Amino acid sequence: GAVCLPGPERLVALRRVLRDATALRVYGPVADGAAAASAWEVVLPGMRLTLTLSPDSARGFSGEGGVLEALATDDAAADAELVSVLLAWEPRIEPAELAGQAGLSVERVRAALVRLGTAGRVGYDLADAAYFHRELPYDADRAERHNPRLVAARRLVGEGAVSLDGAGVTVASGDRRYRVRESGAEFSCTCQWWADYRGRRGP
Repeated sequence: GAVCLPGPERLVALRRVLRDATALRVYGPVADGAAAASAWEVVLPGMRLTLTLSPDSARGFSGEGGVLEALATDDAAADAELVSVLLAWEPRIEPAELAGQAGLSVERVRAALVRLGTAGRVGYDLADAAYFHRELPYDADRAERHNPRLVAARRLVGEGAVSLDGAGVTVASGDRRYRVRESGAEFSCTCQWWADYRGRRGP
């Protein structure tokens, strides 16, 4: 298989540690022609160093939208607070166990972990494919404030620009109207963002 590597010059950040490396692992979706993020893990004696690359050297992660659904749900903030008090510095977090302790579904626990991850309170280990507890000095609300699409979406809702009817949702933005429709578990929109990315950069 192959993994997307846009901006390969960014791998120069790993140069200093390569002489001590014992292995290199690469993580990412199977390349299909579309730009995608990838992670490059250098295995060193007693540790692993991971460099995560955005889908393009001119793009960061904050506005990509991949975690918007987890951040925007009505229950996300309360669920994250509940889950956070159950964490006990585990090196590996088991969502099913947390779900049982919290009385939440596994899906809601996973969304809570995503929210805690954006706040620096849990990390994700690609090698173990699992979350782990940590506490970084981040502002818990920083991810939301620095996600322009989430801020703009909440502003539209607050201004009454979003209306629901039997056939879907209408969103008013300036003098334009956009339609959001659901088909099964898939959503689509008549906006330019959806036409350009088809959900690849979040809803």
